Amino acid sequence: MHQSMLDYASRRYLKIALLLCGASVIAYLWHDPISPPNGGTWLGYTLGGIGAALILWLTALGIRKRAYRSSLGSLQGWVSAHVYLGLSLILIATLHAGFQVGWNIHTLAYVLMMLVIVSGIVGVVAYLRFPEQLSANRAGLNATQMLQEVDDLDQRAERLITNLPIEIGHAVRSAREHTRIGGGTLAILTSRDRSQVELPAADGVIRLQGNDSQNRLLDWLGTQLSRSTDGELSRRISDLINIVAARRVALRRLQRDARVRGWLDIWLYFHVPITFALLGALIAHVVSVFLYW
Repeated sequence: MHQSMLDYASRRYLKIALLLCGASVIAYLWHDPISPPNGGTWLGYTLGGIGAALILWLTALGIRKRAYRSSLGSLQGWVSAHVYLGLSLILIATLHAGFQVGWNIHTLAYVLMMLVIVSGIVGVVAYLRFPEQLSANRAGLNATQMLQEVDDLDQRAERLITNLPIEIGHAVRSAREHTRIGGGTLAILTSRDRSQVELPAADGVIRLQGNDSQNRLLDWLGTQLSRSTDGELSRRISDLINIVAARRVALRRLQRDARVRGWLDIWLYFHVPITFALLGALIAHVVSVFLYW
């Protein structure tokens, strides 16, 4: 769906939007009002009515997305129409206003409409790009399975460190306990890793240290491996390093998944409230027109 919604039904709604825009331009050029073109002429009212009807219909996508048993066309078709007819509003609303702006409720409605459309364009790009990234990143796993993967690796590491020196076991357990995925909004959107690990510092005292991407722990384990003169111990440390490295890959996958979903949520938190603000301004615009014009 995310790859073909713009091509739905041989771009049926692109053609409809182009026809609607073409008819609007022809009518605007043919129209010869006594006063300068504006929303108060018969053409202005017509284009305004079309624009208002489109805005109301476009906002119904949110309802259609949740009507899973609806027979009112496919969701893919609704999204395709939403994109193309939403873009046509730029021209229709501009011709409706006759290119006139001012410090009033009418211009506010126009500005909010443009913000909704621009944010919608950003959303289209995001929903065409991000789902593919999500799918590739998850490698066929869902969020629950990705968390289970990390848990499985932790259990394997726990079984392995029972036969390793106490300081190695303490380091691995502390890394697990101080692993931090996500956090605040900025941390999620930037995939910032705030994980820590308890390791001996330069003065020999064990302290919490940054463990971004488990790198600090892996470096320390590598040092322990290089110092080992016991073949069996070296083998076990090497196995542990492989588990920690696999855990790092799984954690990165979770962080990327959270980042992509976070950006999609950020877009919704902007697009939806602005849409409701547009509806309010549109109602005020229509009421003021019928009361004072």
